[in-house]
Amino acid sequence: MRILKLKKKEERRILRGHPWVFSNELELLPKDAAPGELVDVADHAGRFIGRGYLNPRSLIAVRILTRRQEEIDTAFFISRISAAKDLRARLSYGDSYRAVFSEGDGLPGLIVDKYGSVLVAQFLTAGIEQQAKNIIAGLQEVYAPSSIVLRNDSSSRELEGLPRTVTVLGEPVAGPVEFEESGIRYAVDVLEGQKTGFFFDQRENRLALRDLVRGRRTLDCFCYVGSWAITAAKFGASEVIGIDASERAVSLAREHAARNNVQAQFLVEDVFDELRRMEKERQRFGCIILDPPAFVKSRAKVREALKGYKEINLRAMRLLEQGGILATCSCSHHIDQELFREMLIDASSSAGRQLRLLELRSQARDHPMLLAARETQYLKCFIVQTD
Repeated sequence: MRILKLKKKEERRILRGHPWVFSNELELLPKDAAPGELVDVADHAGRFIGRGYLNPRSLIAVRILTRRQEEIDTAFFISRISAAKDLRARLSYGDSYRAVFSEGDGLPGLIVDKYGSVLVAQFLTAGIEQQAKNIIAGLQEVYAPSSIVLRNDSSSRELEGLPRTVTVLGEPVAGPVEFEESGIRYAVDVLEGQKTGFFFDQRENRLALRDLVRGRRTLDCFCYVGSWAITAAKFGASEVIGIDASERAVSLAREHAARNNVQAQFLVEDVFDELRRMEKERQRFGCIILDPPAFVKSRAKVREALKGYKEINLRAMRLLEQGGILATCSCSHHIDQELFREMLIDASSSAGRQLRLLELRSQARDHPMLLAARETQYLKCFIVQTD
């Protein structure tokens, strides 16, 4: 096992539990190092700190898998996947949830979502890709799934020098996969849908609408397959409108509304354009949900992204009736909670509205966060009321 030493005084953050070692923190990055190679990390004096995998092409040079000198084999992955499964069992989420959440479950670079008997996995790093056989064996041992869909088509794989592919192991997945979340039935495209096909991270945030939307006209922006909108309809919203630019997503949203016997209207439109149109028409809503995709993929784009967040929030605030509810979200870890809060303050000032914070939420509990790694707390959900 190759040993990589840290520079002097660079060990504190890692000893406190952060799983990333940056390239500029290492004393030497070997020229012959291979992406995905298992390595030990030691402090400047040579004391063992952790074992993980290396990628010399990445700013995050090492992602730590364990703080013990143990074998990284099938048994290791079975143990980690089993521990993650045990946590989900305590959450009473049924048979569909995020089964493995990367660093939060001690398996950085690995994402697994469970839709009934179908698992959808993403191998996002070279180190996880190198362990593919062990991981697949672990998933089969712990879950015995009918199918494992390897959604290795994320753009982040290119940064790791990996190809983008989609592979199905086990039984073929011929069409949408059916599952239930919070009493709502869905059928999603796990082969070509966004990410793994669905967003479990907003599960508990959607449920927070329960006491807020009854009798209110509700607008769901960036509605994707309609999960927020259908939840609002289930909770008694007087009228529900969903907007998304994707025809395929809106088609699924309509199917989901029919499947769950709720009334909701879904529009294929650009959200920015539609909000402007609704403002010109002086439309009013009692509740608006803003759950956009990440507007920012790198720190260099944060200022530009904040302009986009401010615009949609500003326009949403202008569309809200007095005492209206805004549930507004960001899933980018480059924009932290305080930065998002400041953006909302700026937007409300420009809109001439005063906001009351009713609840500040994050991702669902099947997306556990490492306390020592703020980056793992990526989702912000502010539920506010206008004056």
